[in-house]
Amino acid sequence: MNLSLCMIVKNEEKLLRQSLSAVRRWVDEIVIVDTGSTDRTKDIARTFTAQVYDFPWCDDFSAARNFALEKASCDWVLVIDADEVVSDFQVKSIRKVIKADQPIVGRIKLINLLSDAMGEKRSNERISRLFNRRLFCYHGVIHEQIVRKDGNPFKTVPVEITVEHSGYTQKVIQRTDKIARNISLLEQALERSPEDTYVLYQLGKSYYMASDYNEAVAYFKRALVLPLNFALEYVENLVETYGYALINSERYAEALCLKNYELYFATSTDYQFLMGLVSMNNGGFSEAIGQFLQCIGNKEGKVEGINSYLPNYNIAVIYECLGYRTEAVSYYQKCGNYPAARKRLSEYSAGG
Repeated sequence: MNLSLCMIVKNEEKLLRQSLSAVRRWVDEIVIVDTGSTDRTKDIARTFTAQVYDFPWCDDFSAARNFALEKASCDWVLVIDADEVVSDFQVKSIRKVIKADQPIVGRIKLINLLSDAMGEKRSNERISRLFNRRLFCYHGVIHEQIVRKDGNPFKTVPVEITVEHSGYTQKVIQRTDKIARNISLLEQALERSPEDTYVLYQLGKSYYMASDYNEAVAYFKRALVLPLNFALEYVENLVETYGYALINSERYAEALCLKNYELYFATSTDYQFLMGLVSMNNGGFSEAIGQFLQCIGNKEGKVEGINSYLPNYNIAVIYECLGYRTEAVSYYQKCGNYPAARKRLSEYSAGG
């Protein structure tokens, strides 16, 4: 297929073997760039490839990424991180993208395993990771973006590669200092560009992942008062994560301001579900039930179960709070194997 895997690493001995084992069969070569590991990361990498290179860390992710691209021998590269595991790789469709004589970037499906104050969940997004290194490179010191070398616009296409990302789970967050490092780099970037909405968004998101919801809200608010293109994917995520940060910090009344964004996201299942949570937490139970019902059977959202068991579960909780036991049981039963619903049904059976 003539495809190189490019990865930058630092102290990833806990995750690297699993990541490389899952992807090695799909690529022609593996290029690993180490930015200063003090554990067994490089030893593990060398069991998969001889192409392991050192790169002195300079607080610039794009510099490290571009160094890895230079070391690749194939024109087309796939970029993944050590905390990501390839779970699906459709060779025929990917070969078509690689053979296309066009300046295009492939967007893989990334499934994020998340934990926050509301519990464990899975969300998915499309992210640019497959491209021709002769035409493209990275730009930006953190949360780096792929740009075309000649500065011209380019198209992105979805590709049939699925990757599971564990870097946002509490277990990984507690073991690494990635969030603190990211915040430091983002704050430096913000000093240079104090009205950069994308940097403000990433800072808010970083504090959210660190469970510092009040600080997350502060950065999201700073971004939302600036001019925004609401057609961009990150802007929708900015609004939604802002909403969850307000809910997680119990600023329920303040979260009612999210109604102002209905004009842009009325057709989004994720937005509709979030507004159901906002109404629910402000005592608007009838409105919340209506919003959750709109999610059920709707198009798939970014969060797993947001169009099925999650709205059913919240409707059940509302009915239970209102004393409508029969209706509550009915909606808990519609949640399938969702653990929280099964637990509540078990408690009902036990007389709880």
